[in-house]
Parts: sequence; C-alpha cells; structure tokens
Amino acid sequence: MTDLSSPAVDRVPAVAVVGAGPSGLFAAQALVAQSEQPVTVDVYDRLPTPYGLLRYGVAPDHTSIKSVATALARTFESPQVSFRGMVELGRDVTHAELLTAYDAVIYAVGASEDLQLGVPGELLPGSRSAREFVAWYGGHPDARQQSLEGVDSVATVGVGNVAVDVARVLAKDPTLLDSTDMPQPVLDELHRHEVKDVWVVGRRGPHHASFTTVELRELLNTPGLEVSVSEGAFDGIDEHELDRRTKANVALLQEVAARPPIDDPRAHLHFLFWRRPVRLEGDGAVERIVLEHTALDEDGAVIGTGATDSLDVQLVLRAIGYRSVPLPGVPFDERRGIVPSAEGRVTALDGSARPGEYVVGWIKRGPIGVIGTNKSDASQTVRHLLEDLASGVLPPPSASREQLTALLAERGIVATTFEDWQAIDAAEIERGGRAGRSRTKVEAWSQLLELVGRAPDGG
Repeated sequence: MTDLSSPAVDRVPAVAVVGAGPSGLFAAQALVAQSEQPVTVDVYDRLPTPYGLLRYGVAPDHTSIKSVATALARTFESPQVSFRGMVELGRDVTHAELLTAYDAVIYAVGASEDLQLGVPGELLPGSRSAREFVAWYGGHPDARQQSLEGVDSVATVGVGNVAVDVARVLAKDPTLLDSTDMPQPVLDELHRHEVKDVWVVGRRGPHHASFTTVELRELLNTPGLEVSVSEGAFDGIDEHELDRRTKANVALLQEVAARPPIDDPRAHLHFLFWRRPVRLEGDGAVERIVLEHTALDEDGAVIGTGATDSLDVQLVLRAIGYRSVPLPGVPFDERRGIVPSAEGRVTALDGSARPGEYVVGWIKRGPIGVIGTNKSDASQTVRHLLEDLASGVLPPPSASREQLTALLAERGIVATTFEDWQAIDAAEIERGGRAGRSRTKVEAWSQLLELVGRAPDGG
C-alpha cells in the first residue's frame, strides 16, 4: 500500500485545481502567468474532457462564446500545467489526500443541481430541469435523452439566459442548428419535434429579468418567430431608474410587443411576466401549468394576488437557478449553497481558517455572473493563495504527487491526460467532417472511454 506520509521530494510548490471548467482554468492561468512564485498545477476533473460549462452549458449555436475554449486551451500549453481527467473528488481521492500531496487545493466544481419549483405536480412526467435539457443538447455524457414526442407547447419558468437559450433552441428552425456541434441524436430529435408555442414565465416584470441584452436580442430575432408580451408587463416602469442593460432589455421587449403579426410564423414565443407557477396538472403527465398573477408588496417582495390562469403545455422546464452540492470533507454552507470563504480562502463554518484550501467560481460566490466573471474571481483567490505561499503559512506537503498517483493506481484509477482529450477532440472533428460540419460531439460514455483507452474490454 502506498504510504502518503513520507516527505515530499518536489519542492516547487504544487497546486491541485479540482474542476476543469472556466473558473478552474482561469485559476490555473493566473497561477502560471505570474513570475514571483514558480508553481506546478494539476487540474483534476471527473470527466475526460476539460472546459466544463463552456463545453456543455453554452448553447451550441453560440460559437463566439464557445471560442473562449481556444483561449483556455492555451493553459495546457504551459509545461507547468497538466490535466488529470476521470478522477472524482470523494469517489477516487479524498480532499485530505490531495492536501497531503499539494501545497494548496482550489475547489472549482461549479453548481451541478438546479432549484426546484416546490409546487404540486412537479414530479409529473413532462416536468423537467432546464439544466438537464441543456446538458442533453450540449452533449454531456451524463445527460438523459430528452423526448419531444407529442409536445407542441412548452413553458420555461425563469427569465435568465438559460431560459432564453432553451426557448431559442426550441423555436429555431433545426436546419439552422445542423452546422453546430450538437450530437446527431439531438439534431434528429429537434428535426422531429412539432413545438409551436414557447412560453417564458417570470414572477416579476421585464425590468427584473436577468437575461443579457445580447441573448435577448438573438432570441427575439430568431427567423420565423412571432413574439408577444403579456398585457400590463410594462406598467409602472420608470425608465429613469433602470440601468443600461435593463433599459435596453425593456426597449427590445417593447419594440417586439408593438410588431404586427407575421405571416405563417414558424413558432410563437410568449413572454408572461408577473406570473408564478402554483401547480402542474395532468393525468399521468403534464397537461397544463396553473399560474398565479403576482405583484410586489411594500418591501419589494413578490406576493400572489390570488388570480390565476393556466396554459395547456406538455413540457415544463424549470430554469430558476442552479445550486452547488457539498464536497466530501469540505465545509459547505447549506443555506447559501456555497463553500464558505474569505475572498477565496476556505473557512470552516465557524469562520476559522482552513490553510491550503481555496475556492473559485460558482461554488465560491453562488451561480451568478457570466463566464468572464470567473476570471476576476479566480484572480482574487490566486492572489491570496500566492500571498499565503510567500508568507509561509501553508505547511509543505508530506508526500509527493508521484506517491498520490501511485496510490490512485492501486485503486485502479489512472487519470486521463490532455493528450487523451486531444484524441477525443480529433475524433469529434473527424466525425463532423464526415457530415460537413466543423465538429460533432461524442456524447456517449462508451465512446469517450474507448477513445481514451478505458473501454471495459480494451483496457
């Protein structure tokens, strides 16, 4: 049995980053870009593919945003950085074992669960998570197949970018998605579907919606889409009190609300503001969603008015926010859904320090901000980590990274490498080329494992 208690031999400080999404890679970039303190960085992920939400959470037709992956890929060009895929914290390695082999550990695992509506009927078939729907069309290997058979009307609950993305994918002519990297089974399902009405439901007004103007404009300009906005949505809005983004959003919605009907629309998009779900109904599956009209009380909190109406829908996608899940052995604030920290330095729930442990991204600050937000967030955490290294407050590791690798091998865990990812990357490009596309994602676990030499019968 490998002993992790022997002295470490590698005294260039080593940092483990747990999570290869944007926040983790921005942290790795910041660590190796500075010249004051040489470090080596190992980026761990439970998948054999890096880039996390950038690969699996950004809509496939948002190629400009996905191109950020090209910049993040340069992280692995540094000889100081390595990728260690298919290693999961808590399943394959403990946080204590990482702390034994590294000077510091940065947790960058994001938010992997979605919030619930908490209404009767939410568990009916046809009530789903927008997160799962995005994972499906994004080609995540854990995603479940999403059937749109028999669905002609969909309600998305939430007024953020996820709801906007989902609405656009459902309303868009699927031939316009054929050039994206969507897995072929996803494209096949989108070509078969007959969704004609998409409802975007928000419990507050359009000036409270969190979608970005770029995302909203793209949705509203979807070819063949007729758009309506619920009556009274703009009542009481004082444009002088709005910030630049919100004012632009309201102006866009007012503009489309005034448009005349179009001839032979492909689909109808309905914005329903000042509504909240109170129950889902149906005989064995979702057939309708009952919505209560809402208002704000004197403290600005949303309250129900008692008036209700309903929509006949066969699919309800909740897009009301994400939530992080606890990491084994790591402090977790259940109420806030984050790892507690002081500007990225992990603390215990009582506020005491946890030397050598750091956090970045959504699990640090909650699921807010866009991809670029993670860069400044990571810089803050890395700055404190480097300060701690320089001040000597971090105890040196008692074992080497090689000893940890040997321990994992004894458990049958052999991490995949960046070269393994490049084999997946090449296979996707080759698959896409055969279909006249730049790339077609490999979405099945069996195929991913085969490409990295981990197929059950092939080693």
